Amino acid sequence: MNKKWKKILGVILTVSLVGSLTACGGKKNDKGATTESGASASDVVTIGVTDTIGSLNPLLMDGTEVVKYSTSLEFLPLVELNKDLEFEGQIASEITTEDNKTFTITIDPKAVWSDGEPITSKDVLFTFLCWASPEIGTTGMSIENIEGTGDDGFVKAGSDSVSGVVAVDDKTVQITTKSEMALSTFQNIYGRYILVLPEHVLGDIPKDQMLSNEWFNAPTVVSGPYVVKNFDLNHYVTYEANEKYFKGAPKIKNLSIKVVTPSQLLTGLQSGEIDLVQQTMGNFLQEDYESVEKLDNITVYDGTPVTTESVFFNTEKISNVKVRQAFLYGMDRNTILQEFLKGKGEVVDGFLASVSPNYDSSVVPIAYDKDKAVQLLKEAESEGWDPSTEYNFYVNSGDTTFTQIASYLAAQYAEMGLKVKINTVDLSTLLTTAGTGDFDLLAVQYTYAPVDVYYDATWLLSASGWTRYQNDEIIKALKETQTTTDSDKMKALYKTVDSIVQSEVPMINAYVISGLGAKSNRLQNATPDVYGTFINIQDWEIK
Repeated sequence: MNKKWKKILGVILTVSLVGSLTACGGKKNDKGATTESGASASDVVTIGVTDTIGSLNPLLMDGTEVVKYSTSLEFLPLVELNKDLEFEGQIASEITTEDNKTFTITIDPKAVWSDGEPITSKDVLFTFLCWASPEIGTTGMSIENIEGTGDDGFVKAGSDSVSGVVAVDDKTVQITTKSEMALSTFQNIYGRYILVLPEHVLGDIPKDQMLSNEWFNAPTVVSGPYVVKNFDLNHYVTYEANEKYFKGAPKIKNLSIKVVTPSQLLTGLQSGEIDLVQQTMGNFLQEDYESVEKLDNITVYDGTPVTTESVFFNTEKISNVKVRQAFLYGMDRNTILQEFLKGKGEVVDGFLASVSPNYDSSVVPIAYDKDKAVQLLKEAESEGWDPSTEYNFYVNSGDTTFTQIASYLAAQYAEMGLKVKINTVDLSTLLTTAGTGDFDLLAVQYTYAPVDVYYDATWLLSASGWTRYQNDEIIKALKETQTTTDSDKMKALYKTVDSIVQSEVPMINAYVISGLGAKSNRLQNATPDVYGTFINIQDWEIK
């Protein structure tokens, strides 16, 4: 799900943006998603997702995976992560830096808009100006780290440029940051999540009218492989191929994203109504895994173990560290992994999964110890903690596996003397609750990019982040990750972060998910994985 509020990459996040359909919420109709295109169902490839789509406006990006991928089918980012966790060019052919402060973006010379106009530096400058314009007011994407913006991420009202974003020539842009930033961090934030807009189409629209402009409901000029034809964001989006896509006209002419319940993914694959389920957009019921794997018309894929079930504490409300430690020691994560997830995943502490190049296996996850948890609570009580306190624990209703786990945990915690009330809400409500801080604990499926968790960790572990927790040693270690390219030092720095998180417990990594992806055997050249699924979508075809 980014931001300032800050860059939250896998889920996320902002109260003001989540649920705001503003410029992209209107076009509705009562027909089914696979028939909205007017094409025969057999000619439509349908992607099944289990969360509603908050918006299709690139300026309302909230960082959730379903919004990111749904929107970037129309408007490409500069770069994207592929399945090998490498940054691959989209609009940019490369992004480089020599000093970790000035970053050079080279635009692909072949990159053109669907109307034939070349994608140029003007488009990149215009897009960054939109994010920095107070008239638009879309606070986010860590724009405050770019030279020429204030601490709030905005330039002065009426500004026609951002001083830290300049054109070297038509196909080259240089962006200067206020402080040193690792190349991987720059690419992960600005490269992957800022989707470039056409300046020659939108440049004359007053900034204060940008979010409400009807053009975003039916864009006529796009950079990506598809153009939205129709949508009801609670139920579906249908797309038509951009025949002038500069990476090649898509072979699949009609595409659909269909919002379903987790239980409908299995039946949709079985009936042929769903062709593909990507791991971070669609969550199967755990009890359906075996049935999905047995389908003759489907190929299944175990996703890279990256997405975590993160449990965040509001440390202002649960201020006693021994109480938070009791929650950690009282969570039998190995049993949860084996019984609820059928072993598809792993248990780690902190932010880094084992696939991360910065992962250090010497940070051994805390083992389940009920007696230790009880002892910690006794010590907390002697320090003034009230054992009659009931904690509100918010979970995502769309994450059916964890809703079951949460009930299991509440029963386990009750035996130890921890009273927990489970509040099951939809994702938008969950993220709004996270932003307001009106919770004691909340659980979110969070995809921390293994190559760079800097901004996720920096924002989450801050006084203004979800945890309301701050530690000077963590801040220092995270800053140092931005100035070193030495892999051993990088591991040591993240070991410091993860070790303190393990001790202070502002969050618990309940488990890392090796999510199940699936595709119909009639769909060729598509491989669902956590990253890179849609990079080659123009090459997908129906057998």
